[in-house]
Amino acid sequence: MRRTFVSASLAALLGSPAFGAPADDPILAVAARLQTEDGGVSLAFDLTGSVAVSAHALTNPKRIVIDLPAVDFHLDPALGRDAGPRGEGIVKSFRFGLFGPGKSRIVVDLGETACIRSLTDSPLSKAAAATRLKLLLAPCSDDEFAASVQSAPAEPPPSDSVAAAADAWPDGPPAIVLDPGHGGVDGGAYGLGGATEKVITLDFAEALAERLRASGRYRVVMTRESDAFVSLEDRVQIAEQAKASLFVSIHADTLQEATDVSGATVYTNADRPTDAEAARIADRENAADKAAGADEKAQAIDVADILFDLKRRETRAYAHIFSRDIVEMWKKSARLNRNPERAAGFYVLKAPDFPSVLIELGYLSNTQDVQAMNSPQWRAKSADAVAAAIDAFFARSGAGASPGLDAASPDRDDKKGLASAVVPVDQGPGPRP
Repeated sequence: MRRTFVSASLAALLGSPAFGAPADDPILAVAARLQTEDGGVSLAFDLTGSVAVSAHALTNPKRIVIDLPAVDFHLDPALGRDAGPRGEGIVKSFRFGLFGPGKSRIVVDLGETACIRSLTDSPLSKAAAATRLKLLLAPCSDDEFAASVQSAPAEPPPSDSVAAAADAWPDGPPAIVLDPGHGGVDGGAYGLGGATEKVITLDFAEALAERLRASGRYRVVMTRESDAFVSLEDRVQIAEQAKASLFVSIHADTLQEATDVSGATVYTNADRPTDAEAARIADRENAADKAAGADEKAQAIDVADILFDLKRRETRAYAHIFSRDIVEMWKKSARLNRNPERAAGFYVLKAPDFPSVLIELGYLSNTQDVQAMNSPQWRAKSADAVAAAIDAFFARSGAGASPGLDAASPDRDDKKGLASAVVPVDQGPGPRP
């Protein structure tokens, strides 16, 4: 029996102006369809025009990637997050979105070894420009799959923000780099009522940026300002080129097996996680590039270098102080997780030149948290809390200091400052979220 999933009705759109629009108008994706076909599974997207496409396979995990020009996906981003029986065990899930300037991507997660049997772009109507982009997958041997793997996975195009950060002022007020997690083809976590991490994080970052810019005390740099994919490496590079004084990465979690868990958590970087929950979060966030079909590049850093190690330790100490400031300010206006300060090996917090923290705003699996994160009033109060923490952090040395680590240096005679920030990392299982 053929099982079909359709995201939207194309019939209602065939007569719309978009289907007869000039070629330079944006191409829209208006429907998606996953069904069994010819001993395999087909995934089809209905588009408002024809596009040039290419596809290849990736391993670890096994994925099929389709690259195409920029397409505006008028589809629910959670559409393919769980293919279930529709995927016939071949397709576990799929996602779609922008991959870089002028480029979109579709990523298909495989449940078993499968190869591309065909990739077609065929017209839907003689009277309109509408086309159907269809990928047909079928089970194959490991050897056949290996032959289809792209030997050098395509790197995402550099983010526009990388170039913008390179032009940042070398002097002036401290640079605060805000990093809204995920974006584009990488939607991040999904939750109740269609809540999507990439949307919530950008909304919060914009609210915080507005608050910081209004103060006139800081330069604010965003790693992304739209629904676009930015690799983990690019996010760090943007901060480095902007000569960041602080780096704040913004995320939201989900925990389907415990929907009562709620509240914000602030993470700092550590070689070993404070607990199992911190390790889980770090693993999920560090896999963001793979979700977009772009494996992160391994960097060789001589961690044995004494000067590097001292610098990293010092920066991590400042990050702990800043984390504590956020928790103290946040609890005055919003809900905190019952274990709000944690640490793990987050890729985006790796830079040794400036203090970095990652804030999980709340849980998309918790009704109260979702309502809060979608509320402009909550965003305003919580953004004020983070801004107040930034003010408190710089007040230790004067808000007019130049960018870089020295700008954030707390008074070394402050016993509640640097000394109390260097704390042993709990190696035990830790409390529940």
